[in-house]
Amino acid sequence: MSAKRRKWAPLAGVLAAMALVGSAPALAAAPAPSPKSATAKPAAPKSAAPKPATFDARRPADFIALLSGMEASTEIARREEGQVFMKVTTPGGGFGAQMVGCNEAFTSCKAIAFYTAFARKGVNMVQINDYNRSQLTCRGVMAPSGEPSVMYAVLLNGRQTRDEMREHIGVWQGCLSGFGEFIQDPISFLSRPQG
Repeated sequence: MSAKRRKWAPLAGVLAAMALVGSAPALAAAPAPSPKSATAKPAAPKSAAPKPATFDARRPADFIALLSGMEASTEIARREEGQVFMKVTTPGGGFGAQMVGCNEAFTSCKAIAFYTAFARKGVNMVQINDYNRSQLTCRGVMAPSGEPSVMYAVLLNGRQTRDEMREHIGVWQGCLSGFGEFIQDPISFLSRPQG
């Protein structure tokens, strides 16, 4: 795997920011108004901030918009038999995404799979099987052409948030990085504890 592919990790900053927000100390209670301010005019009501559009991970358009916000461009390669095939290009490289179980209008799908093949050959099926036993989420396969490939799949529902889908994309980035290490030196990779 090229060094460029590992550079695309905007999710790391998002997760770090989320960790900081989650660990921020509770705000102190506002002080009681002073007697002078009791006679002051009440503040004008503030207009409510516009609500962001509802996100639905099952909608291909929403998923494409999410990736766009992460500096990735996505094009739909084709739609057929309840599936939407996408080509995703990031600053670090590219991969495929396939939404499956879609309705007739291709506006709501049941799952998404991320996948890519690596040009490096030399990994055998025993090593691919050992890789799969060492991983919880990433799945290695051998393409019919003999190229090692990795994939990660997510079941979709209407309750998943943008942040949850960004986390899944972060897991996928980890799959890319880990599988890239594996195919460079399968014996060394498999000899290390995985976690």
